[in-house]
Amino acid sequence: MPAHAVVLKSSAYKRVPSRDAAMDLDVETPVKMADGGAGGGPSWRMSLPHVCVATLTSFLFGYHSGVVNEPLESISTDLGFAGNTLAEGLVVSICLGGAFVGCLFSGSIADGIGRRRAFQLSALPMIIGAAISALTNSLEGMLLGRFLVGTGMGLGPPVASLYITEISPPSVRGTYGSFVQIATCLGIIVSLLIGTPVKDIDRWWRVCFWVAAVPATLQALGMEFCAESPQWLYKCGRTTEAEIQFEKLLGPLHVKSAMAELSRSERGDDGENVKYLELFYGRNFNVVFIGTTLFALQQLSGINSVFYFSSTVFRSVGVPPNLANICMGIANLSGSIVAMLLMDKLGRKVLLSGSFLGMAFAMGLQAVGANRHHLGSASVYLSVGGMLLFVLTFSLGAGPVPGLLLPEIFPNKIRAKAMALCMSVHWVLSAISRQQQSTRLASDTILFTEYQLGKSTAKVDH
Repeated sequence: MPAHAVVLKSSAYKRVPSRDAAMDLDVETPVKMADGGAGGGPSWRMSLPHVCVATLTSFLFGYHSGVVNEPLESISTDLGFAGNTLAEGLVVSICLGGAFVGCLFSGSIADGIGRRRAFQLSALPMIIGAAISALTNSLEGMLLGRFLVGTGMGLGPPVASLYITEISPPSVRGTYGSFVQIATCLGIIVSLLIGTPVKDIDRWWRVCFWVAAVPATLQALGMEFCAESPQWLYKCGRTTEAEIQFEKLLGPLHVKSAMAELSRSERGDDGENVKYLELFYGRNFNVVFIGTTLFALQQLSGINSVFYFSSTVFRSVGVPPNLANICMGIANLSGSIVAMLLMDKLGRKVLLSGSFLGMAFAMGLQAVGANRHHLGSASVYLSVGGMLLFVLTFSLGAGPVPGLLLPEIFPNKIRAKAMALCMSVHWVLSAISRQQQSTRLASDTILFTEYQLGKSTAKVDH
């Protein structure tokens, strides 16, 4: 369902439907606005705390994505698999396998037990997995902990996209949807900062994992005080409870108009849950195809490779890896903040199109820098500037828009399962990309080692 089809009326009149007539009768009744001014819509302040609690799952996603980057060498030494590139790769990437499993089941779980309980369920393996990773003394324990964390990473983000879309006032829905990307960026930055002392303090990597359990616990507890999705309650036939949640989220003056819009949006649905196979044919296929394509293009854009090899590029100009990671994080966060400010003003389509065009231009700069060695140091700065611009433009649209746009265009009947399917494509392509990058890094390491051995041999012969 298009985003504009569910926008609540923002005029000085509110639609007051007849509940007995299934809200088919619309009567214009003048009311005062929630913010106290004529012509205003629902206040954004009432739903903001609920959105902030929901975005903790995105913070955790970012944190766990980066938590092993700095401590990996210390982890491998303490657990006895130093130098084993396969084991190190598994510690990093096994989360992706868990995330795929969690994501596949996220739609059924969100439809079955509701959005709030799904958040709490996603927090549980993150808490247990983080504790296992922090306490383990073996590679097997670390892999188990990381896999459990991955299942929570896969379950949480699709539910967050659903929940934020369903509880946000239409006037700020894009802004709130951008919180997901901002929280992910903050999670990555915090994981890098927390991991900084790992080379100076013995077993600091265990602290890094314990820290991850804190926001997961806060989310599990905070969801007890958050509103349930009115759309989910209405879909379950719990109309009275849906009205109560709308009152908590939008204010009492906007309950009837919100219920009227919800009733109109549900017309044509038979009320039964769909099966996954039904997403691949009929009228559902086109919209699901759009969703999977957006997530596929997001992952195939090259963003993972840019993040993965950024340290190498920055090192070529004398920038330490830690500072390089911070620069990438700042670029990512800056773009996400700009996207938050522009999402509801320019629209999703404009930001998405501009984002991909900007990424193409940034790739062009990197290509010029990599193939114009006669430019000297300028070629290196072109590569670095192109890389930062790529991350910035990615975070303007290609990063945040798919997770925000898809819940808006999916009908309520298929929304949860369709989001789970589309984000599963995200995890599969992310795993393939990570495997290719790991293979490339291992190859580069072997070549560098052979080069160093060759230099040493030449010195001995000399």
